[in-house]
Amino acid sequence: MGEDEGRLRALLEAMRRQAEERVRATASVLDELTHDREGSNDDDEHDPEGVTLSSEWSRLTGLAEAAASELQQVDDALARMDAGTYGVCLHCGNPIPPARLEVRPFAEYCVTCAEKLGR
Repeated sequence: MGEDEGRLRALLEAMRRQAEERVRATASVLDELTHDREGSNDDDEHDPEGVTLSSEWSRLTGLAEAAASELQQVDDALARMDAGTYGVCLHCGNPIPPARLEVRPFAEYCVTCAEKLGR
């Protein structure tokens, strides 16, 4: 493993730990919110606390989904590293520029293909 790949692996592993922690934290808060909602009136239209609970639920659900998505992207990048295909564009097969991997270590596509595919 080259020095750059080792550094990028360490970065991905740190990102994985952070994403994993966000997944756990949002799940914990969502569990608490679910518990709080059990005894409340779910009729948001007439319950002054309903809108607050619903908007918090939506916000936390969005955060949980984003963290889970990032965790999956990082896991996929680590799997590509283990398979020896990390840094290779999944669309055209060309190398992904090191500068792109520095900014987005879980990138799957080179800049050209990412622009074409809207990613």
